[in-house]
Amino acid sequence: MSFDLSFAKPPVVVDTTLRDGSHAHRHQYTPEEARAIAQALDAAGIYALEVAHGDGLGGSSLQYGFSRVSELELIRAVREVVQRAKVAALLLPGIGTRKELKEAVEAGVQMVRIATQCTEADISEQHFGMAKEMGLLAVGFLMMSHMRPPEFLAEQALLMESYGADVVYIVDSAGAMLPEDAYLRVRALKEALKRAKVGFHAHNNLGLAIGNTLAALAAGADWVDGTLRGYGAGAGNAATEVLAAVLDKAGLNPGLEVFKLLDAAEYLVGPILHFQPYPDRDSVAIGYAGVYSTFLLHAKRIGKELGVDPLAILLELGRRQAVAGQEDWILRVALELKEKEAGALAD
Repeated sequence: MSFDLSFAKPPVVVDTTLRDGSHAHRHQYTPEEARAIAQALDAAGIYALEVAHGDGLGGSSLQYGFSRVSELELIRAVREVVQRAKVAALLLPGIGTRKELKEAVEAGVQMVRIATQCTEADISEQHFGMAKEMGLLAVGFLMMSHMRPPEFLAEQALLMESYGADVVYIVDSAGAMLPEDAYLRVRALKEALKRAKVGFHAHNNLGLAIGNTLAALAAGADWVDGTLRGYGAGAGNAATEVLAAVLDKAGLNPGLEVFKLLDAAEYLVGPILHFQPYPDRDSVAIGYAGVYSTFLLHAKRIGKELGVDPLAILLELGRRQAVAGQEDWILRVALELKEKEAGALAD
């Protein structure tokens, strides 16, 4: 399938370095780091930037990883310096509650992105209601969208739209999509939704984050996401600075300062990277098996502690179709694999 960008339009670009990047940063952002990154993104013309624990508001925990400082402190730090960009936060129903959302709004959040498993849009109704009551721009995230066909996702998106979503995203949480997958899913939402805009959020586990984002734009996507240096879960996200350069060359630049973003990626994010996400062996396995990207570092850590190959853990999680919220499966699978290996050696 070929993709024609001649009918695409400049998208709204959201940077999630201070949220999705939190996974790779082990949730250790400082207010000083958040302030510097936010100020640079704002000056470069980013429409909105997302700030929260990697797993959304309220995510700082034993299961998901503790934050170095409160996400509310990071939100306040960011609001001190941004002049144009909207400040957004992610909320996963069941992790974040009304309490966390209210506190985030008081700290300065203007947009909330409400994320559910792509089969569970119905659990987001009250959260969208809360967002609209609070006067927020409300965005829906259909996570792990590779797991269901386009027509099913369109039905889920219509639910979010009926609850008040201003935008609904196809989210490639596992980085498992090929360009055709991204195109067909975005196209289905564009044809089905009556009012809400359509977004696309990419992960780079198969090295296709930029390509899939372009396919989404060819299908009519209105909003797209990126992170500086691709800093995010798994092999990371579409790199914001690369995306800006590509959009500019394609005549689709929405007003981004390409070289300011290149400088921010090089001189602000580069020096603080815990590591550079890229499609290494285990990240590719995530995209290949369709595993939630945030499982990567947990699988590596548990695999090292138990002497179990992370690749085997990830492939088994993919076979079991593990999704967000099932992080406890990682340890269970690793223990089962270790027991199975021990049994094989005993035989």
